[in-house]
Amino acid sequence: MRTGRIGHPEGGTSPDAPPSPRLARDLERLAQRFPYDRSLPDDPLSLVQPFAAHPRSAEIVGVFAATMAVGNVQTILGSLRSLLDQIGPDPAAFIERFDPVGWRDRLHPWKHRWIRWDQMGFLALRLHEIYRRYPGGLESVFRAGMEEGGESPEQAFAGGLDALSRALRWGSLDQSPTFYEPPAGYLNLFPSPLAPGRPTCKRLALFVRWMVRTAPPDLGLWRSISPSVLHVPLDTHVYWIAKHVGLTDRKTRTWPTVTQITRALRVLDPNDPVRFDFALAHTGISGDCPKHRDAEVCGRCALRPDCDLWQGRGGLRRASRGRDRASPRTPASVRSSARRAGSR
Repeated sequence: MRTGRIGHPEGGTSPDAPPSPRLARDLERLAQRFPYDRSLPDDPLSLVQPFAAHPRSAEIVGVFAATMAVGNVQTILGSLRSLLDQIGPDPAAFIERFDPVGWRDRLHPWKHRWIRWDQMGFLALRLHEIYRRYPGGLESVFRAGMEEGGESPEQAFAGGLDALSRALRWGSLDQSPTFYEPPAGYLNLFPSPLAPGRPTCKRLALFVRWMVRTAPPDLGLWRSISPSVLHVPLDTHVYWIAKHVGLTDRKTRTWPTVTQITRALRVLDPNDPVRFDFALAHTGISGDCPKHRDAEVCGRCALRPDCDLWQGRGGLRRASRGRDRASPRTPASVRSSARRAGSR
């Protein structure tokens, strides 16, 4: 019988291609040198952290924040602030007292890109139902899915995300019929890694990282889950860097790509394989990775010796055909603007 935190390493799976000693060293340098204080204000997590002393409210704000974590980071932050203004200072009380009859218009006229107020209102309704059914909240839902998923970290984590997806979609793990039907597009907000096409489930994986990791900048509120099972929340920035430093050879962003990158990182830190996620993501978001060979910007990057683009090993030729091609002589003022407009 397993005790302690669910998901402690118990053998695991060997990575497809273990990182080289040099890459391991350079990733450590990246993490140690990374300006976390600079990048945290440009992350949705910065608006979740103020609720850390109130775990239920932090969990609720975390779900909303992760669900809208698409697009330009400043737009995400603006939309989240606007939503929090409507929810009020006590998100836990907002969900507990949420009126199911008024879910469709309760958050009108809020909108973030293609995500609408009625979808967020329905998410509030689902959270209201989940907390009534599962006193342990989303942590207990994730635990139940991990136990169903399997013994390996990959099976357990995929099972946990699948359970979160089912609960947020249907209000329960057994998908029992409910009185209210979800609005158009709502179900698409919560994919499962077990679904056809094996989506990356970046936003749910990001939410779980926030809740589970105890090291800054994450919150460490789910104390029954081991950080060892976490998988990389694979956005475009992490994928780009991972591919060009040899953490993956896969050409598409799918769940198998997530597992391949995570296996490689687990070799470096079996207890906390996503320790480098924040630094990798914000290296791209900030513009510190310009996605082309730039002597001025790349010269100070800890991963430069490992990067295909810098070394001219195929990646440079691929990038030159892309729509986002930029000259190595892009003015510094333009690069600075690009950093401020980065997206998650």
